[in-house]
Amino acid sequence: MNTVHKISSETLDLPTIHNIIFLQKKLELSTDAEHKISKCRAYLDAKMKNEGAPIYGINTGFGSLCNVKISKDKLTQLQENLVMSHACGIGDLVPKAVVKLMLFLKIQSLSYGHSGVQLETVKRLIYFYNHDILPLVYTQGSLGASGDLAPLAHLALPLIGKGEVHFNNAVCSSESVLKALNLNPIKLQSKEGLALLNGTQFMSAYGIHLLIKSYKLSYMADLISSVSLDAFDGRIEPFNELVHLVRPHNGQLKTAKRIREFLQGSELISQEKIDVQDPYSFRCIPQVHGATKDTLAFVKKTFITEINSVTDNPNVFVDEDEIISGGNFHGQPLALALDYLKIAMAELGNISERRIYQLVSGLRGLPTFLVDNPGLNSGFMIPQYTAASIVSANKQLATPASIDSIVSSNGQEDHVSMGANAATQAYTLIYNVERILSIELLNASQALHFRSPKLSSPLINSLLISYREQIPFLREDGIFHKKIKTSIRFIEEFSIENELLFD
Repeated sequence: MNTVHKISSETLDLPTIHNIIFLQKKLELSTDAEHKISKCRAYLDAKMKNEGAPIYGINTGFGSLCNVKISKDKLTQLQENLVMSHACGIGDLVPKAVVKLMLFLKIQSLSYGHSGVQLETVKRLIYFYNHDILPLVYTQGSLGASGDLAPLAHLALPLIGKGEVHFNNAVCSSESVLKALNLNPIKLQSKEGLALLNGTQFMSAYGIHLLIKSYKLSYMADLISSVSLDAFDGRIEPFNELVHLVRPHNGQLKTAKRIREFLQGSELISQEKIDVQDPYSFRCIPQVHGATKDTLAFVKKTFITEINSVTDNPNVFVDEDEIISGGNFHGQPLALALDYLKIAMAELGNISERRIYQLVSGLRGLPTFLVDNPGLNSGFMIPQYTAASIVSANKQLATPASIDSIVSSNGQEDHVSMGANAATQAYTLIYNVERILSIELLNASQALHFRSPKLSSPLINSLLISYREQIPFLREDGIFHKKIKTSIRFIEEFSIENELLFD
């Protein structure tokens, strides 16, 4: 098995990134990437020797200080001052998995040879990635416009021996880690600080992490809802392909097909039904889950474009002999996509909670609150409250962040995306959806027990055998907190092959 991923100009896709993470691959620069980085840096060094005119961020100040010319002997200090002054993040720590993705995506963006960084700088970032030296980065501080300035400043601090890192399961000063590893701080050259700080890698890392999570939860929502459908004694007719071919949204077709496959061979789904129709939370699973799938496809396209792009400023074009100050760091495409992702994933939680409610309502021969002796036992009454609470919290989190903006840098940066806020909101919301689905699975497993001796499909029966080894049938009241946590862990550890996960 190949345990190394070569950084190159080949297009990164979601399955590739998933494999890099899952297989814990190490990073190396390809020969082509090394050549592009070195060629761009050599061009910039030559340009600085012969160029007296101001070039933004290279020999000028930053933001509204863009017209302040900086002397050549101060350029290293300029870049280091930039990194230190912008490291003003606050709030919670960014999860380590997201920080590692930030490192990876920053390395990828710098490797295209349009950023002017030293080869040594990129190799040091790769060293950090490969040895799990993960900078402490904070969730608050980015407007998602001039790049993710504050988070990326914290990401860059260890390069110059500043800030703190996670290393060997401890938080250490970067200075002490570099000394222990016999590494010298990087001496930043012209433009390097700006190349490190400009960019969308905070938003992008959250987006990629959450996309992988969302694809898994989309699959799990289909699987868990199939368990609920059989437990509720629901009908299979609404999943007939004929229904969906006359309204052929891709996600709708995929969802209906999945449900049919999950329930193939079920005694329960094929038995004669008393009820002519099911509530929307069952009957309209293809339409609701499918719309989320179509949203995921759009969000994936946006983020795949972004992570295969150059997002710092200014951009250096060696062959054209151009250094151009533009706005590729602006996070508007990501902000809109993250807001759309929030709304779509919130709906998976919303409809899941409705199925939970139907299962505990004493309908279709199921006992009220899915327990014998209701009254003496409250049974599954309160887990539905928990799910409802989370659903309402998600409705608040799903409010678009991208409709907001605020002026910064003395009016120079007068429109911002707020994509970083959308990213952190999406993180909370999507992990909330996992919690809701875990409660649905808990309820559906309990409800399906009351349909014995008739069985669901072989696939679902196999799933529930594994599940009930961890959470057996509940005969009387117990503490639900631990059961819900166990159910969440079951979903987290559930393995899905790439070809199914990203279908």
